[in-house]
Amino acid sequence: MTVKALTQISSAGRNGVGAFVLQCKKLDIHYSDWAGSSRGMNGFIKSLLPKFAAANPQIEFVVSPRPAKHPILMGHYINGRTKAICVRNMEPLEILKKAELLRDASGEKPQKFKKPVTSTNPSVRGVWSPYHGQGLVV
Repeated sequence: MTVKALTQISSAGRNGVGAFVLQCKKLDIHYSDWAGSSRGMNGFIKSLLPKFAAANPQIEFVVSPRPAKHPILMGHYINGRTKAICVRNMEPLEILKKAELLRDASGEKPQKFKKPVTSTNPSVRGVWSPYHGQGLVV
């Protein structure tokens, strides 16, 4: 009996089937040492960012200064889109919530749903109307 090697390790991955693929691949953090609006961002970078980065090793974190500008968080996604959030005058915990929001987002544009429910089968009971049946006596 001979032993054959596998030609393919697994089938093509689909998001949601098998392993989960996080949509956010990179998080840019821009701050200013001089501006007062970056006070919360500087506190976030010193205290909360190391724990957040350690908890999310699949995301690349880039911290860069932007002198005399408001601080921003910018998420880059695997579909090629980016989302930016201005975090001026926010506390470090609020900035952490915004970073989690960017991490959990899909990178897609928000879509408006015109029809909330669509069905291929008609209702068995029919469309309700207040004129059907006999009214209840209270």
